[in-house]
Amino acid sequence: MVAADWRASRLAPRRAAVSRAQVETVSGRALGAFGLVFGAQTVPTAIDQSAFLVDGAGAAMMAVLYGAIAALAAATFTRVAVRGAALAFATLYVLCLLAWPFLVVDTAGMQQQTPWLYYLCTVATTASVISVPAAPATAYTTAVPAIYGIVRLTPSGGAAPPLLAVLDTMYAVILGVVVLVIITMLRQAAESVDAAQEAALQRYDVVARQHANEIERVKVDALVHDSVLTTLLSAAAARTPAERQLASRMAGDALRRLEEAAIEVPGTADRADVSVLARRLRAAVTGFSAPFVVRVSDTSGVELPVEAVDALSSAALQAMVNSVQHADGPIGRVRRELEIRGVGAGGCVIQVVDNGSGFDPSQVPASRLGLRVSIDERMANAGGSARIESEPGRGTRVTLAWPAGVDGGAS
Repeated sequence: MVAADWRASRLAPRRAAVSRAQVETVSGRALGAFGLVFGAQTVPTAIDQSAFLVDGAGAAMMAVLYGAIAALAAATFTRVAVRGAALAFATLYVLCLLAWPFLVVDTAGMQQQTPWLYYLCTVATTASVISVPAAPATAYTTAVPAIYGIVRLTPSGGAAPPLLAVLDTMYAVILGVVVLVIITMLRQAAESVDAAQEAALQRYDVVARQHANEIERVKVDALVHDSVLTTLLSAAAARTPAERQLASRMAGDALRRLEEAAIEVPGTADRADVSVLARRLRAAVTGFSAPFVVRVSDTSGVELPVEAVDALSSAALQAMVNSVQHADGPIGRVRRELEIRGVGAGGCVIQVVDNGSGFDPSQVPASRLGLRVSIDERMANAGGSARIESEPGRGTRVTLAWPAGVDGGAS
């Protein structure tokens, strides 16, 4: 019954938790899509109002803003330089808005008309939310509609009545604040999920180490039972000189084994089968919000020092955490793989691969410890090696090898 329930839980669909990277991807692509829609809607009005501007100014303004919108949409759907493209559009929009009163030469023609820039105001405020932290985004969301309201009052902006200018300003502010609040709340919720997942993995690592300590305790208990107690019982039952001589030899052997156990350094002399490592990582995979395809090969009879098993396990867990948190793909689209392969009688190679957004390893700040300490240094301290291969938009491959140098034939 228990086995059946366990199999049912494994087969039941698991709802994927939304990570910060996924929130950024969805928000960015929504901005790119709506920017194209809103931009397309303003084209007829922009063409009509170009006649009221300095010759060539209308065409230049349309080329700048519509080109920025197209670049923003391309960046959001390729997940390359999204924040830079959003910041560029938000900046260009403000510059165009400030330049508008100086470019309009036919103020009579603009009477009772709404400058076409107004319809892109929400796109610009959303771009600021995507590209900068909450505080400057809040300032932008309130300041830019206020600038538009001032322009709206001037003859070049249609000489709108003050009440209408205020209403237009407040409408743009409300829309911008709603978008700001929604994205900020989603980011905070996703960060909480990421933090909870990281804490769960850390707790798992502690439990795994406690389990290793328990195994060591059981081993010592078995040594005491098999050697010490057996020797004491044999000595107590000895009646003949031969039996006493046997008990004496057994006592000497027990003392030698106890001395060896006392000076043994845990994690150095102890060895564990690679299958133990595979079971540990398989168990960890079930706790992730994103699925991994797990492949295990050539592990039969392969044994590693316990220290190497701990290092490989911890580094692989960190690599999988990084993939789940930063691969930055839409839910269900990123493929993640975990391969565990034995090499010879005492070597192992682990690969954590995904086809997500990737990154430039040379651009990772030194303050980010996940790669430098949790993977590189951990493997190096245990006598192994770590190789990280990644490019923006091309996915990531992390190769862990013990001992160092055995990964030459890794695929």
